[in-house]
Amino acid sequence: MESLKSFEELKCWQEAIVLRKLIKSFLESLPKVEEYKLKDQIVRCSTSVTNNIAEGYGRFNFQENIQFCRISRGSLYELIDHFLIAVEENYISQNEFESIKLQIDKF
Repeated sequence: MESLKSFEELKCWQEAIVLRKLIKSFLESLPKVEEYKLKDQIVRCSTSVTNNIAEGYGRFNFQENIQFCRISRGSLYELIDHFLIAVEENYISQNEFESIKLQIDKF
């Protein structure tokens, strides 16, 4: 098995980038009133996923890496909750939510 040279080679990090790109168009469609509320929370969560994967990779300690992956997973579940709120507020459709959740479930 070949050793990874960078966190950028990790499949989970790559899928998190796909997720960020997927939700970017949704963020642009949010009403102005959500600019510093829901939108800000979603941006923070989506970047937290990739940030924690990268930081865990850089720790070179298995147990620390696991902890950062757990934090990343927590951010993914927080994203699901934010998108459920978006459905409740009629910012996105159930189908849009399902496509976002499908990407999150890849983790």
